[in-house]
Amino acid sequence: MMNSMIASHMFFTRGVGRHRNNLESFELALRNAGIEQFNLVKVSSIFPPGCKIISRKDGLKRMHPGQIVFCVMAEARTDEPNRLCSAGIGLAVPARGEQYGYISEHHGYGMTEKKCADYVEDMAASMLATTLNIKFDPNDNYDSRREVYKMSGEIVKTQAFVQTAEGDKDGLWTTTVAAAILIFDHGNK
Repeated sequence: MMNSMIASHMFFTRGVGRHRNNLESFELALRNAGIEQFNLVKVSSIFPPGCKIISRKDGLKRMHPGQIVFCVMAEARTDEPNRLCSAGIGLAVPARGEQYGYISEHHGYGMTEKKCADYVEDMAASMLATTLNIKFDPNDNYDSRREVYKMSGEIVKTQAFVQTAEGDKDGLWTTTVAAAILIFDHGNK
């Protein structure tokens, strides 16, 4: 198996940007998140076995401007004054290190930071739970399902990383981003 394409580290980041041009508001959101200098490639949502979560600061030290960087990203944009937009990333890590986990992403409108966080965390945990054959009622609320997941001992950690913002009152484009950044350095700094 070729380990060079299995991420060894991951960090999470988020940002918001505002500008009169849509694309430039996205650029400013990436700058706010600290990832504007990379060529970002969106990928689907698997947390690699054995991957280590590190801080944004440590992750950025391992990367170089212009580098092609794989990420799971959510983004939402609006030019409507006061419209609430949200971008969120959820994570569910299995207890067994050889098992993969899940990352979820969601972007939308009208969700508070807490609602978006619960939503993406629930999606990631639910996807992992079905993979691990944890029995739960999908119609139960997330707090009830979270207890089932914890009691199973199969899911060790869940988290959410969310950015929300209200549309600029003067109609500037407002962009929110949240991302899980994959690093493939396998110990190289």
